[in-house]
Amino acid sequence: MKQIGILHHPKLPRSQPLAQEMAAWLAGRGLSAWQASSWDEAAVQAEIENLDLVITLGGDGTILRAARMGACCGVPILGLNLGRLGFLAELQPEGWQPQLERLLAGDYWVEGRMMLHAQFLQGGECRRAFEALNDVVVSRGSLARMVRLTAYVDGGYLATYAADGLIVSTATGSTAYALAAGGPILPPELHNILVIPIAPHLSLDRAVVLAEGSTVSVEVSTDHTAMLTIDGQFEVELQDRDTVIVQASPYQARFIRMQEPTYFYRTLMARLRPAGHGDTHEPPKERA
Repeated sequence: MKQIGILHHPKLPRSQPLAQEMAAWLAGRGLSAWQASSWDEAAVQAEIENLDLVITLGGDGTILRAARMGACCGVPILGLNLGRLGFLAELQPEGWQPQLERLLAGDYWVEGRMMLHAQFLQGGECRRAFEALNDVVVSRGSLARMVRLTAYVDGGYLATYAADGLIVSTATGSTAYALAAGGPILPPELHNILVIPIAPHLSLDRAVVLAEGSTVSVEVSTDHTAMLTIDGQFEVELQDRDTVIVQASPYQARFIRMQEPTYFYRTLMARLRPAGHGDTHEPPKERA
């Protein structure tokens, strides 16, 4: 690795000074460090194909942005957590230097995670397309009124939901909005797609786990504006009879890992455990 990008979060005071400190540290080891705001998508996309690694300084949202921007180039991401949860991050602000030393020594592995490709169709024509790492959500707009969403899997009818919305999620997204909506937790290496209704009324109220390679189509029926949301960061207004098609993306998000492969379960339990309830990462001791 010679060309390393560092993406800071423009709204986190610690982020930019840390990016400058990290860039100087890398330069002292003969590496080129390019810095930018994670919100400056044009600048990042113009440079990212020249990078061997992207380090993000922020929360999971910053990592989601980087994943979407870097997926088409296969650039791996190393997340340093400055946010609240940090499900996707690998590093913490304290002690990042020894971890980067390990990285430069080749002591790491690369984890690939499935992404989604979503198309927004209006009048049968594709208006916009997106990549998503967490989820694609079709939901009601600003009015507190349900929408009717008819879902098809590989062209076959699945269900019609009268609900606040429908989440189409990856395994990565199963610990995000999908979890809050009552969906199951999937290990990140799975390539299944989850379909989870949001506050359904007199309709299917269970999450459905689809086979790898499935395509989901969602047709909107509403007398007001509905909304398409990508990873909780982009919004597109939907009208009656609009369609959203979601399938596995041809791209993968690639993450640098230095923890053991079972890190996901330890991280999951640490994030879900209420404060003060056995806040320890140590496994229980065996009984004598």
